[in-house]
Amino acid sequence: MEQREYIPRKALSTVAEMTRSFPCVMVTGARQVGKSTMLKQMMPPSIRYISLDDFRLLKRAKEDPIGFLDEMGTPLCIDEVQYAPDLLRAIKLKIDEADTPGMYWLTGSQRFHMMKNATESLAGRVGIVELCTLSQQEAARETNTPDFFPSAERLRELTPDRRSCDINELYTRIWRGGYPALHRDLNRNINHYFDSYLQTYLERDVQALTQVGDKNAFLTLMQSAAARTGQQLVYSDLAQDAGISPKTAKSWISILEAGGIITLLQPYHTNTIKRLSKTPKLYFMDTGLCAWLCNWPTPATLQGGAMSGAILETWVFGMLYRALGNRGMRSRLSYYRDSNGAEIDFLLETEGKIYPMEVKRNSNPTAADLKALNGLPTGNATLQPGVVLCTAREMLGLGKGHYAFPISAM
Repeated sequence: MEQREYIPRKALSTVAEMTRSFPCVMVTGARQVGKSTMLKQMMPPSIRYISLDDFRLLKRAKEDPIGFLDEMGTPLCIDEVQYAPDLLRAIKLKIDEADTPGMYWLTGSQRFHMMKNATESLAGRVGIVELCTLSQQEAARETNTPDFFPSAERLRELTPDRRSCDINELYTRIWRGGYPALHRDLNRNINHYFDSYLQTYLERDVQALTQVGDKNAFLTLMQSAAARTGQQLVYSDLAQDAGISPKTAKSWISILEAGGIITLLQPYHTNTIKRLSKTPKLYFMDTGLCAWLCNWPTPATLQGGAMSGAILETWVFGMLYRALGNRGMRSRLSYYRDSNGAEIDFLLETEGKIYPMEVKRNSNPTAADLKALNGLPTGNATLQPGVVLCTAREMLGLGKGHYAFPISAM
């Protein structure tokens, strides 16, 4: 059998670092983003690998977690550990007996569900890494390129004039998305891939979290959410589309979030200033899956269609989420919208500074694109120059300290 190409991941170094510090490392993320592949690539000969997709192993792990771990020994890599949550308590007992770094590697396809269980059962004993689908840098096999950060000094390190592309190629990237299987084989039928992916997701991950009685209604909700990516989340709209109650829509959105399919971006606030909006914005974590759910058959139709702006903003959010995650800063990202509708797409708060970012489907941005900064309440933080993330091919100065940066070079 021909060996599949391995696409290097930036999170690999984070896992290696945590393995030296923690007795347990957990890698979470959506199905088929490459969790198991990454760990197998870096796995030393001494570690044993098992998957709880094997129903025989799963049965033994559920019936006798302690005996199961005794039999398997350490170091041990357990794939899809969410199917046997009692193993986490058993792992805690084993760690308390030995407490040496690198005893267990775990993977799970239910990020918040697994994180909650892990932090409760393994507090202080586990390092958690969230893996997403491929970033632009990973898809281009450029894992040594610095991660995006919205300061002029850091962005120049990305050499944007060398790495950028035109808008047609950018929408091709957006339409394909970042699932590794679709980048190992660029000729693979995307419709067949996502159809199989969705079926597996509904039958395994969704049913593991809750008993969804009407899978067709759940699929309709997924499609409705995909069509609203980049927008504020209104449960009643989703409920109306799917023919369900708003309470059920909220429950099902939490399932999509737990499975790594979507992320909710919270509105901006400070310690002294209340949130002007309490409604989060919904973003699909992979634009390829999002475009497929919305039936955009080609990159050109997506680029010229009604979702072209929203899907571009979703792509930018995804690249920010991945880059900031590599720096441990995802939780510091928010958006701003005031009572008059003035909006800033993304705000990054760190070290007493606020970095504002605006997304524009425009190759000739101006400082006027950042006019909403004039009313931004900053509390005790210092507002930094704004950056317009756009379809230009190079980094541009916009005056007043602001600048533009090509989305395709993030």
